[in-house]
Amino acid sequence: MTEPDIGEQMYGWARDLFPICRSITGEGVRTTLKYLQRLMPLLKIVEVESGTKVLDWTVPDEWNIKDAYIADEDGTRIVDFKKSNLHVVGYSEPVSAEMTLEELQPHLYSLPLMPDAIPYVTSYYQRRWGFCLSQRARDEMRPGKYRIVIDSSLAPGSLSYGEIILPGQEEQEVLLSTYVCHPSMGNNELSGPMVTTALTSWLMSLPERRYTYRILFIPETIGSIAYLSTHHEIMKRNTVAGYVITCVGDDRTYSYLESRRGNTLADRITRHVMKHHYPECVTYPFLKRGSDERQYGSPGIDLPVVSLMRSKYGTYPEYHTSLDDLNLISPRGLAGAYGAIKRCISLIEANATYRATCLGEPQLGKRGLYPTLSTTGSAVAVRNMMNVLAYADGELDLISLAEHIEVPAEDCLPIIERLVQERLMERIA
Repeated sequence: MTEPDIGEQMYGWARDLFPICRSITGEGVRTTLKYLQRLMPLLKIVEVESGTKVLDWTVPDEWNIKDAYIADEDGTRIVDFKKSNLHVVGYSEPVSAEMTLEELQPHLYSLPLMPDAIPYVTSYYQRRWGFCLSQRARDEMRPGKYRIVIDSSLAPGSLSYGEIILPGQEEQEVLLSTYVCHPSMGNNELSGPMVTTALTSWLMSLPERRYTYRILFIPETIGSIAYLSTHHEIMKRNTVAGYVITCVGDDRTYSYLESRRGNTLADRITRHVMKHHYPECVTYPFLKRGSDERQYGSPGIDLPVVSLMRSKYGTYPEYHTSLDDLNLISPRGLAGAYGAIKRCISLIEANATYRATCLGEPQLGKRGLYPTLSTTGSAVAVRNMMNVLAYADGELDLISLAEHIEVPAEDCLPIIERLVQERLMERIA
C-alpha cells in the first residue's frame, strides 16, 4: 500500500472514531480499543481496577457520561453535549439543578481570544462540574434561570489500555506509545492511534524483525504510569529506543522532542532522518516535554524515548479546542508522519557496527566495484564507497558513519551490503 493510500485509510479510521467521547477511563476508551482490536486482532485489552496503587499515583474512579446540557427558560438547549462532547468538563460529577446566570458563570469555560472555539477542559483528580462553550455563545446568554443537567457517573471501575508485543529475533525492544483518552479532537488525539495502527500493520508484514516491539494504546499520563508500574523493570532492561506518537496529523511542519539524555539511539536516528529528509523540522529539548515522554523519562525510569510529531502539542492555535477537528488533520499529514517514523524505525532495525577487512585500500576494479566509464555520478558513487570503507573502523555504527561522511544512512546500506558480499567489510555488532 502506498503512503497516499495509507493516509486515506488512516483518515477513514479517524472519521469513524471522532464522535466517541473518550476520557482517561470509561466506555469511550473501551469502544475505541475494541475498534482498534478489529484492525489489529493481536491487541490485548487490559483493565486496571480503580483504587490500584500505580507508582506514586492511584487509578481513579471510572467516569462515564450519557448526556449534558444547559437549557434556557424556554427549554432550548444552548449548550448540548450531544452536539459536541467538548461541551462538558472532563470528569464532571453529576448535577441536576436550576440556577441563575450569575450562579452558573463560575462553572463556565470559554476562550475570549478564540470566540468560536469550545475549549477542552478536564478535572480528573478534583471533584467539580462545568461546561465549555464558545465565547460567542457565552456572550449571548441573558440573565435568567437556566436548567443544568450532567448525566454522568463516577464510580469504582477500571482503567483500560491496549498492548501488542511483536516478537523479534532479539529480546531488546522498541517502544511505540500513543494515547486514547481525548474526546473529539483530531491532531491531539486520533492522529496518534491512527499512525501507530498503520505502523503496527507494517511491522507485522515484515518477513522478520530484528527487535521486539512493545506497542501501547493507553490513557495519557495515568495510563503510562499504570503500565510502567508493572513493566518498568523489563522495559528498563530491554528498551533500545522508543517513540511517543502524538500530534501527527496536520500538514504544517515536523517537530522532534528529545529524550531526557538527548543522545540515545532514537535521538541520533531521528536527528539524522530529519536533517536529510525533513530539514524544516523544529527540535525541542526535553525541557519542553508535555506528553507521556514525561513518564518514560521520569526519575528511576529514564527510557530512551523521543517524540516525533507534526505540529507539537501546545504550539498550534487549535490545540485543546473544538477547532482541532477532522479539518485540521489530513490524509497527507497522517501519511507524512507515518513515513517519517517508518524511516526512523527502519534505521533502528538496520543500525549496526561494521569493520573493513582489507589491509590498506582495496582494489575495487577487480571486484567489479569501480566503473569502467568515468561520469560525474560514478565519481560520487566511488567516493561514497571509499568513505564508507574509511570509516568502517569497528567503532562507528551506521548512523555515526553516515554522519561522518555526510550521506543519508539509507544510501549507505546498499553500499555496505555490496562490500559485505565482496568480503571487504564485516558486521561486528
